[in-house]
Amino acid sequence: MKRFLIAFALLCSAILPAAAAATTTTPDAIRIKDIGKMSGWRDNALSGYGLVTGLAGTGDSARNKATRQSIANMLGRFDLTLAPDEIHSRNAAAVMVTATLSPFAREGDAIDVTVTSLGDARSLVGGSLLLAPLKGPDGRIYALAQGALTVGGYKYDMNGNMVQKNHPTVASIPAGGTVEQGVAAQVLSRRDSVTFVLAEPDYTTASRVAAAINTRLQGDLALAVDAAGIEIRVPEGRRARLADFLMEIENVRVEPDRRARVVVNERTGTIVAGGDVRISKVAVSHGEIKVSIVTDNTVSQPYLVRDTGIGVQSIAVSNSRVDVTEGGETGFVAPGATTVADLVQLLVRVKTNTRDIISILRAVKAAGALHADLVVQ
Repeated sequence: MKRFLIAFALLCSAILPAAAAATTTTPDAIRIKDIGKMSGWRDNALSGYGLVTGLAGTGDSARNKATRQSIANMLGRFDLTLAPDEIHSRNAAAVMVTATLSPFAREGDAIDVTVTSLGDARSLVGGSLLLAPLKGPDGRIYALAQGALTVGGYKYDMNGNMVQKNHPTVASIPAGGTVEQGVAAQVLSRRDSVTFVLAEPDYTTASRVAAAINTRLQGDLALAVDAAGIEIRVPEGRRARLADFLMEIENVRVEPDRRARVVVNERTGTIVAGGDVRISKVAVSHGEIKVSIVTDNTVSQPYLVRDTGIGVQSIAVSNSRVDVTEGGETGFVAPGATTVADLVQLLVRVKTNTRDIISILRAVKAAGALHADLVVQ
């Protein structure tokens, strides 16, 4: 009997965590890696100044002193001394070079580079970027960029005629940058913990994420410190293999809570709302009156007068009329627990255009019957 009780207790201890994990998984549950990231994971912006050569007369004009000075400095590296005023070439252009350094970039990695014209160059088609250092906000060089430009457009002009496609003064160099100094993202804090940061702060979602992580790890390791951050303590036995520990956390599934919100764009007539956004009992009536003014211009000819004399001439006459058309009104009484989807579906059924639907939603919000944030773009 004693052995049976021990076996039953072990069986229950194995089943209960699995059952608890199963109960927290719902059809709407998603991985927490899709709703946030670990603190310390961030991209780093790099920028630099460069010179593009090889342009077919579409580079900077002689008015750009910076371009001429850059060419003179570049030639000085090859023991060729020229004054900037002696340089008149439209085959070169001064450019700004930008790139993004990933949080785990290492020396020798290739990154994409974007090149934009800085002067009055007409096009960068056919150009090649000379070696340009890319610096971070701290002034240190983290990458070097060089290579042939890829431009998704063109611009040709002659005798006042111009043909242009897209923006020929912006180009890219795929894998044109080489990382010279990598960055090491500090994920593990001094307190031997990691912090998961939600993309959209919410106390309910943060609490659910902490509970789901504790259920998965079978311990009280995660704590929601605020609406955006969940601090997770890393056990001592798993610090040596931190990547495996974070992989397990990233794949924890949770159903995030969302705030009721209706987004409308008056310029495009777009309405986006959650299907469960509630509307209290409200009466909606919407109608329209169309007023049109039509003017008929006619000419009165003096054909009844046999002998026309001085002062007898044709007269232009304008006859105007005003037409008023009153369209059918749209009436709707929303009972309790009605959603925005129900209201929009009914308005579409009675052939209400999108802009009128937006006006109705704004009026319902002003009446205090729409229980959601109305975002007008």
